[in-house]
Amino acid sequence: MARIEIVDVGDETRFGLMPPCADPSFDHRTCDYWEDADRGSKASRPGWLRSGSGSSDGSRSTADASGNPFAPAPRATNPFAPPSRPSTNPFASASSGPARNPFLDDLADDPDDNPLAPKRPARPAIAADAPRKLQLLGRGLGIFGTYAKVLLVDDEPAGYCQFGPLSAYPRALRLRELYPRLPVTPLPAVITCIATTPDARRHGHALRLVEAVCADLTGRGFSAVEAYPEVHAAEDVTPAARPEFWIRAGFQLAVDDERYPVVRREL
Repeated sequence: MARIEIVDVGDETRFGLMPPCADPSFDHRTCDYWEDADRGSKASRPGWLRSGSGSSDGSRSTADASGNPFAPAPRATNPFAPPSRPSTNPFASASSGPARNPFLDDLADDPDDNPLAPKRPARPAIAADAPRKLQLLGRGLGIFGTYAKVLLVDDEPAGYCQFGPLSAYPRALRLRELYPRLPVTPLPAVITCIATTPDARRHGHALRLVEAVCADLTGRGFSAVEAYPEVHAAEDVTPAARPEFWIRAGFQLAVDDERYPVVRREL
């Protein structure tokens, strides 16, 4: 019998387990469609999968201005500006450097050097040179936790799910604005993507993964979760799934819209 394991994506090793999309024109490993409501894309961007791609999005120009021949020249000194005047504050320190405030001296000390101060536990964080998508998934790692899970079958990646608080996905916020009747308090968590590999289809792995995410969100204090399926997309292509899938997963149709339906599950 196959051994099934569901793991959180919280480091580069787990990020490397994320399976590619069935449709090669999309890639949830480089997708920022939900995180960037204005310019987000589902397109495959291989550059985002390399370490060191976290400082830029890999698809837009990030050229340094010093190498741009069209960049404006540095601002020159203004010959008409009045000369700078020395300070006339009689209470200012005569020594160079910033004035000393005796009441702030204690705040300048590193609390870690104080043996009497409680030690703050180190929060998990994603390295600054990690792949861009991993940085997006790890934005709330120290507070909320992971934003993604991978399902393994006999140690082989078979499914992927992206989720998180509504505030992490501006496009979901914008979509909800279309339907004022949706509950606004408490705000739900959202599942933006659910996908399985072609070989893993029709085995219930996606339903099992959604159930694990819902249990996780319940433990984090959420009382509801929403998803935004694609009605007319091919069943084996869309990472948002179709409404019928979510109904089987225990969701109900909260907004029956031909283009942008909303499904919701109370936790």
